[in-house]
Amino acid sequence: MRTLTDARELHPLNGRVCCAIGMFDGVHLGHQQVIRQAASDAHQLEATSLCITFDQHPARVVSPEKAPLLIQNQKQRLAAIETLGIEAALILPFDEAMSQISGEAFIRGLSIDLSHVSSICVGSNFTFGHQRSGNLEVLQKLGHELNFTTHGLASVSLDGQTVSSTRIREAISNGHLDAAGQMMGREYALSGIVIPGDQQGRQLGFPTANLNVRDLCTPPHGVYAAHAEVNGKSFRAAVNIGFRPTLKNPHPSLHVEAHLLDFAEDIYEQICTLNFVGKLRDEQDFETIDDLKAQIEKDVIQAQYLFTQL
Repeated sequence: MRTLTDARELHPLNGRVCCAIGMFDGVHLGHQQVIRQAASDAHQLEATSLCITFDQHPARVVSPEKAPLLIQNQKQRLAAIETLGIEAALILPFDEAMSQISGEAFIRGLSIDLSHVSSICVGSNFTFGHQRSGNLEVLQKLGHELNFTTHGLASVSLDGQTVSSTRIREAISNGHLDAAGQMMGREYALSGIVIPGDQQGRQLGFPTANLNVRDLCTPPHGVYAAHAEVNGKSFRAAVNIGFRPTLKNPHPSLHVEAHLLDFAEDIYEQICTLNFVGKLRDEQDFETIDDLKAQIEKDVIQAQYLFTQL
């Protein structure tokens, strides 16, 4: 799948483009049917399929105080989109200037940059543009004028409730990772680049890979057994998520630290993806560092035991 930042870079072979438009955070079951519709249209019309998305959630610009934590980082999102048969993804920078463009102007601009839009696929409740001025009705009106077909795909329900990114975030935050995975149509995973830490884990005898999970939704604080994937290889791991209260940092910050079992390589700046197997315990504040070290030893043993039960 090609990744573009300018629609004019696409150069579709037959001059026709079928688009899916959305933030697609989580690329859940509802998103998938929108994206697959664009791929299907492109196949039937001998056109190029294009997924149009944004480099950050629009709420981070429009109302940052209400901006949600994301389910996936951009790399995960694009990888999930690629599995749906899309030929190219257009990642548009969502900044202050973009936030001022009306829904109609946005579509007219795309129509010019892409030369010939054959179809546009969105969710039936999709809104876009300045003050949410664009919606399915606007798309249908512009479709008649600019000669493209509009598909407004109905929401997908699971267990009697609508599948949505908001619902998935709630499931992750509450530790219902299986439910999150069911709504996403794939196993939930937390992924980030391994960054330098403060070496506290190494000093305790349990070196960890510290993941950059800024702006990402995370499971509840605590210790987990997980499979950690690095460079296409999977390793068993004990993972801590939390503020590390025992270390008494006056300015605590969220840490996601993975101790990879039977592993001692340097993986800084590489991507580590965690697939959670089970929760071992909640986050605790121990009286001493020695108490913490003793508990970590127990956590590793418990994680190893849990893996033998799979």
